[in-house]
Amino acid sequence: MKLLVTGGAGFIGSAVIRHIINNTEDQVVNLDKLTYAGNLESLAEVSGSNRYAFEKVDICDRAAVDRVLREHQPDAIMHLAAESHVDRSIDGPADFVETNIVGTYTLLEAARQYWQSLEAECRKNFRFHHISTDEVYGDLEGPENLFTEKTPYAPSSPYSASKASSDHLVRAWHRTYGLPVLVTNCSNNYGPYHFPEKLIPLVILNALEGKPLPVYGKGDQIRDWLYVEDHARALYEVVKKGAIGETYNIGGHNEKKNIDVVQAICDLLEEYAPEKPPGLALYLDLITFVTDRPGHDHRYAIDASKIQKELGWIPKETFETGLRKTVQWYLNNQEWCRRVQDGSYQRERIGVGE
Repeated sequence: MKLLVTGGAGFIGSAVIRHIINNTEDQVVNLDKLTYAGNLESLAEVSGSNRYAFEKVDICDRAAVDRVLREHQPDAIMHLAAESHVDRSIDGPADFVETNIVGTYTLLEAARQYWQSLEAECRKNFRFHHISTDEVYGDLEGPENLFTEKTPYAPSSPYSASKASSDHLVRAWHRTYGLPVLVTNCSNNYGPYHFPEKLIPLVILNALEGKPLPVYGKGDQIRDWLYVEDHARALYEVVKKGAIGETYNIGGHNEKKNIDVVQAICDLLEEYAPEKPPGLALYLDLITFVTDRPGHDHRYAIDASKIQKELGWIPKETFETGLRKTVQWYLNNQEWCRRVQDGSYQRERIGVGE
């Protein structure tokens, strides 16, 4: 297959591309606008492959998307391009509406025209795989409840509302036009190459520099944590084997309170990086509780039994094994982190379409 991956320079998208190039014979076209969260250095290990191609394109640019589809003739689209940081969506929701809603609409229309132009056999095999989040479901009520594929949508933030909107568009294009779609909703991802504004990498890097480790409220918010490489495997299984029109929830079976996550990172850093900044006795001493985020959901947790039963996918990593790998990766890749933190990864993009 030839797979067009939108947002392939992002955290999850780059993991998907690395998985495909390293573990399959498929080809990948990476379509990415290269916003602040797009980092081609996350693809350095596979960018030299003759099965990989990069297109610097905004999914809101219909003419450019049409050109990419016409020139590369993909067998499937895996749509991961999105603005995804909740705090940023609260401060500036316009970009989230533009990229996540208008961008998805533009991509759907381009995909529909392209799909309808294909010969019968290619049209039959074509797939549009839309990758979304569990945050569209809102806040779970009881301590035992889980998000299923039938859970009603109740998004709380501008980010989750924009993703919910994009999910509805994708399903409408299937219902109205017959576009062969697949939808997945995942829990919180973590792992290598995660942009440092997100909780786990932020805590790791702040701790190493002796900076405060900010924790919202009491830190009792619960999330289901999914190792990004497990997610990449799941997405590949869905695009290859998933049933048209179906939704699959992807979770890590790892519910943790935010404060427990932060404390676990501190414990691992005591083990792997015992030499601390001057004056610091314990990494735990850096934990700082800050005013809670507006509209902050308390608990997310996914029932991933459908994808296990129908496609045979289960996560390989527990939270403990995945977090250990993640901390080790950040300790071993300080140069990647430095270049993200000082912005040099953005300034040195000459030769990639800028």
